[in-house]
Amino acid sequence: MKVIDHRPGGDASCIRLIEADQPTPKAGEVLIQVAYAGVNRPDILQRSGSYPPPPDASPFMGLEVSGTIVAVGDGVPKQRVGEQVCALTPGGGYAEFVVAPTDHCMPIPAGLDLRTAACLPETFLTVWANLIERGQLRAGQSVLIHGGSSGIGTTAIGFAKWAGASRIFTTVGSEDKARICRELGADRPILYKSEDFAQVIKDETNGQGVNLVLDMVGGDYLPKHLKCLALEGRLVQIAFLSGAKVEMDWTLLMMKRLTFTGSTLRARSVEEKARIALTMQQAIWPELQRGRLLPIIHAEFPLAQAEEAHRLMESSQHVGKIVLKVG
Repeated sequence: MKVIDHRPGGDASCIRLIEADQPTPKAGEVLIQVAYAGVNRPDILQRSGSYPPPPDASPFMGLEVSGTIVAVGDGVPKQRVGEQVCALTPGGGYAEFVVAPTDHCMPIPAGLDLRTAACLPETFLTVWANLIERGQLRAGQSVLIHGGSSGIGTTAIGFAKWAGASRIFTTVGSEDKARICRELGADRPILYKSEDFAQVIKDETNGQGVNLVLDMVGGDYLPKHLKCLALEGRLVQIAFLSGAKVEMDWTLLMMKRLTFTGSTLRARSVEEKARIALTMQQAIWPELQRGRLLPIIHAEFPLAQAEEAHRLMESSQHVGKIVLKVG
């Protein structure tokens, strides 16, 4: 089969299309003929060497796909062969074939095509697990979502609106991205290049702050979060794109009774990811079938142009998702 390889790692120029052996599904797994693969920030980090795959995972990139089940491992009903699914994979999605646990394969929501469905598994599960479950966003609460125009950000704005958030703040890099975030439901996009998000939130909330922050930036944003969170506020960290090491005064953590937490999806057990997938489907799939919460797709590249897809993501010029067309 054809697959994208990046080893031994580095910048996007290390990406190349190679021939490799087709994987074989183990017990509890299925083999998927890939139609589309989603491109995600963890792929960039894996390529650069800062997010290595688990020891038992594929060495290739790609955490979400859509396609057709063509073979099953022991313990999986043979009736699943021929089923079209979108799937969270342990890696290897940038390929013509990939294996995934059967419980990580979700049906294509009615009315969606395979291209759109490939944007769901990694992104939707990440947002659900961190914004809704870990962040405990509830109706009437306010939230700050960093990177509002990214795949995670655009999804999180939709989920926050669905959850009944009272005010949705988000950081963006341009007026065009601010406009799109407003159309998605953000109340106050903040231009981080010219505005101090902590000061904007203080002014907009009369000094009360927001109930929840979803952050993937880290670095010097961290001390600002303590200032712009309300009493009993929650900070949920899903990445550290600007660095994980910073010197800061944690006094406000105690004074405001704040919660600082975070998670990654890939490191969770097969069973835990299956639980998140099922819970998220029950809540969100009906919305997708009504034409709501649909992902924004900024660009599509053929598999052989994965390097260009990575360069676009690293430029941060995109809005929403980037996909690879495989089959």
